Amino acid sequence: MLVFLSLALALAAWMYDAGRRFAGFDRSELQNEFARLRESMGRLESEAARLRSIANASESRLKIEQTAQAQLASQVKTLEDENNRLKEDLAFFENLVPSERRGEKVSIHRFKVERDVLPGEFRYRLLVLQGGRLDREFHGSLQLVVEMQQEGRDATIVIPESAETGSTAFRLNFKYFRRVEGTFRVPAGAKVRTVQARILENGSSEARASQNINLS
Repeated sequence: MLVFLSLALALAAWMYDAGRRFAGFDRSELQNEFARLRESMGRLESEAARLRSIANASESRLKIEQTAQAQLASQVKTLEDENNRLKEDLAFFENLVPSERRGEKVSIHRFKVERDVLPGEFRYRLLVLQGGRLDREFHGSLQLVVEMQQEGRDATIVIPESAETGSTAFRLNFKYFRRVEGTFRVPAGAKVRTVQARILENGSSEARASQNINLS
């Protein structure tokens, strides 16, 4: 009986396997096909990873190149602006006649104030010249008096409030001339009307030179 059951089971297994082969479902062929598919998928995944790596590297290089180009353009613009200012300074000194240098000892030239990028921020620049005798250095400071309208009322601010508390950006120590430039800020919404540049000598509260510029 046991032998018969064993033979019956073996026959059933053979018939099942034969039926699968006849129906096109041979296990070995399926396993081989799965192996081929897995191998192809592995190759495709490797190729996709390689292409992603190349794309990421190219994108990184492009970003680096774009950043470098932007920085280079900014540096070129800065150098061009500086060169133009130097040309203006040179032209000014070339046209400066001796009689002007023998006049007022300290004078302000080419005073400019322009709105900067940030709201309420202004950029200024000026040239301070010492005429007359040039046997000593001038020691003093720059002071800006800003007249504006804020919330419908007239207002005035002094930058810096005093020479003693001012930053080094406002201190002046020179013998022949000094080019000064920087920025200042006013309260948001304020409308600047005029800016006055005042040159103060150390030990004196009286301006040695002053010049106004109208922005309204």
